[in-house]
Amino acid sequence: MRLHTHEWGTGDRIAVLVHGIMSDHRTWHRVAPVLADKGYRVIGVDLRGHGASGRGEYSPGTWADDLVETLPARPELAIGHSLGAMALAGAVERLAPARAVYCDPAWDLRKELVEASVYFTVFKTANRTMISSLNPRWDDTDVDVELATLADWDPATALVLPDIYSVSRTPAYPVVPSLVLLAGASDLVRPGLGAELVQRGFEVRTVEGAGHSLYRDDLDAFMGALDGWI
Repeated sequence: MRLHTHEWGTGDRIAVLVHGIMSDHRTWHRVAPVLADKGYRVIGVDLRGHGASGRGEYSPGTWADDLVETLPARPELAIGHSLGAMALAGAVERLAPARAVYCDPAWDLRKELVEASVYFTVFKTANRTMISSLNPRWDDTDVDVELATLADWDPATALVLPDIYSVSRTPAYPVVPSLVLLAGASDLVRPGLGAELVQRGFEVRTVEGAGHSLYRDDLDAFMGALDGWI
């Protein structure tokens, strides 16, 4: 599937951004301009089932294949968040970025989160008060973006998650130089995964105090954690 994309900047180096579940390219509205100011042409995608992209079969394979179908090969930088990190990991060998960054990747989740994932569909009707209470560090613009992306999200993407996570989705090794950014205040990632990733050859850093959407909780700390990778 050819995905809907949005671009920022006109630099001669390409950076691609892949959002997580329930979001779309608009979630990067603060990150992308910073990268553009650093000389990147930034391409944000809407994964299938999200934003202005089509609907269809939802699986790690189809999400990864869509990225390969849509994005230019060999970008300078590829960043994936949550579900987008899983999609990027599945596409990284074919996409062949110079470096990859995986943000609080949805590779190996806590068991209780997998069991509760079918209830993610309730977020489809979340209102401003609910979003703000769950994300007290977000500004009004990020709340607006979340409301807009939820409106365009297909909740059927959440119904496949229990089957997806019947096995671990953690890569055996980094295909390209890879950084994993963990959110210090997130309970998504299984305890101990960070140490395992270091043993597998990933560089791992933690954005302390940030929740799962770490670039929306603390943009400055998020960008600082990318030092040496952008």
